[in-house]
Amino acid sequence: MTLSTEDRLAIAELISLHGHLFDDGRLDELTELFTEDVVYDVSAFGQGKLVGIEAIQDAALALGAANAVAHHVTNIVITDDLGDGRAQVRSKGLAVMADGRCGSVSYEDVVVRRAEGWRIARRAVEARRVPLNGVTHARR
Repeated sequence: MTLSTEDRLAIAELISLHGHLFDDGRLDELTELFTEDVVYDVSAFGQGKLVGIEAIQDAALALGAANAVAHHVTNIVITDDLGDGRAQVRSKGLAVMADGRCGSVSYEDVVVRRAEGWRIARRAVEARRVPLNGVTHARR
């Protein structure tokens, strides 16, 4: 089944909501973003897999001033309708730290349609630290 234009717009807005909620410190509103049993994989940052909204809230609060002050999402690509009310989404993220340093990540998400709307059920955050993802020669 193909996702409707309305579904695609709702999913793109959902992915964009991440930065607003975290940057505003609205951690009590994460149910608007994630399923209750979300798996949030931040292994690339040494934090492993966080399971559930409370684990994400606790990790954000534990980071405190080490959190980014701004999260920006770009390049949202909804790649597959996985069926059963699920879709796969890739996007890029830029984080700005309090001291002005910036970093880039890729998000790999599985989103699910719930009665209250689309929610992220699984997110893997991949750090982008090496140009071309380490490719040093053309593949032929």
